[in-house]
Amino acid sequence: MKNRALVALLVAFVLALPALAQTSSTSQDQTATAQPAQTASSDQGAQASATGKPLQPPAREGFWGRVNPFARKKYVQRQTQPIRDRLNELDELTAANSKMIKDVDARAQQGIQLASSKANEADQHAIDAGNKAQLAQQTATQASTRITTVEQVVGNIDQYKATNQTEIRFRPGQAVLSKNAKAALDDLATPLKSQRGYIIEVQGFSSGRGQAAIAASQKMADSVVRYLVLNHDIPVYRIYVVGMGNAPVPSTTASTEEGKKRTSGGRVEVSLLKNDLEQLATTTTPQR
Repeated sequence: MKNRALVALLVAFVLALPALAQTSSTSQDQTATAQPAQTASSDQGAQASATGKPLQPPAREGFWGRVNPFARKKYVQRQTQPIRDRLNELDELTAANSKMIKDVDARAQQGIQLASSKANEADQHAIDAGNKAQLAQQTATQASTRITTVEQVVGNIDQYKATNQTEIRFRPGQAVLSKNAKAALDDLATPLKSQRGYIIEVQGFSSGRGQAAIAASQKMADSVVRYLVLNHDIPVYRIYVVGMGNAPVPSTTASTEEGKKRTSGGRVEVSLLKNDLEQLATTTTPQR
């Protein structure tokens, strides 16, 4: 009788053991389910940004699934699979973010280089503009100086100044040029071939009185003019001829004995006068 009761108690204990294991498994599953739920609620923003799907709770293995040693590897794999997936997703997000950062950095560097090149170009334009402005200022200064010089030259265009003077002596009653007279005229007229802005004043003086002296002085002056025109191609419009006769000579030696002796015979005074026209031509010539 006692043996039967003991056997019945053992059978009841064996039958109740799976129920207790199931209850323990259920309580543990509920605890495990609550903990991932809390973790999912606290990390909802991070999960939504990563995958948008919450982690799945672990499957209920039951008592034999937890106790069976051959089921532990699969159980661990199932438990760690969401973590591996999340890590993979995080790696993908990290790679995508790194790529985006590199792209943004590349665009930023390109923009910086473009801005730097534009700034350098603007600086070069500013330097060129400054050089052109300085050159324009120099040109304006030169033009102003040239205009001032031209105005001065034009104002003195009719002011002739004597630069050379030669006296040609004649024998009494003659109008023929001597060798010395021709040499003196050559020295005076030879440099005038390439010049302009000059005139030649020829004044004839003769001893005697009245119209005879004037005619004699004019004849001697004409012989000088003829020599200059024929032998040196001096234009006639540049020569002014005056027969002064026995007019007094405005000379410092006229009151001396030598001056009186010189005025007693025939002579011709040849004066070369120049204005500032040559200077005007030089001033207005453009510089290269």
